[in-house]
Amino acid sequence: MADLDELFNEIPTQQIATRLGVGEAEVDSAVKTLVPVLVGGLAHNAQDPAAADSIASAASDHAARGLLDGGVSVDQVDEADGSRAVAKIFGGNNPDQVSSALAGGGAGNSDLINKLLPILTPIVLAYLGKQLSKGQAGGGGGVGDILGGILSGAGGGRDNPLGSILGTVLGGDKGGGLGDILGGLFGGKSGRGK
Repeated sequence: MADLDELFNEIPTQQIATRLGVGEAEVDSAVKTLVPVLVGGLAHNAQDPAAADSIASAASDHAARGLLDGGVSVDQVDEADGSRAVAKIFGGNNPDQVSSALAGGGAGNSDLINKLLPILTPIVLAYLGKQLSKGQAGGGGGVGDILGGILSGAGGGRDNPLGSILGTVLGGDKGGGLGDILGGLFGGKSGRGK
């Protein structure tokens, strides 16, 4: 079963920290915040069957590139592709807009968020594709099930300052704060996954 901890284990925080010239603890903290937001954004988009099919296709493509085979190397991550995927996940907003909105809501350093989103998004998509290829679910609806399974561990006991927004991203509680910001990023659109 796909879960958040397994996904976190795929992310080479030390490599990312070295590449960005930032402390590993700061990168680790940002990853623990941003990955659930990315998964939540994908889950939000996957509520639309056409978007779910598009997400499944993109995830399978990312997995087929072998990004998670033998451990992730940051040098393998296509950041330009990651930036395009971020824009699609968050209703057409570019990574600058997404990181500014998240930072303004208390998610952390906007510059670091902006650098991390295009690196993390391909890893999250490759992980999702890997879960799909394991046959854990089939078709577009399966994407939503896998994303929901990943998110099921994201809220409660986790030390995630954005945990409370996941319900909002998925159409649950209307908690305000960062939930309102993410709602603004989605702009009321159904969004389209890559």
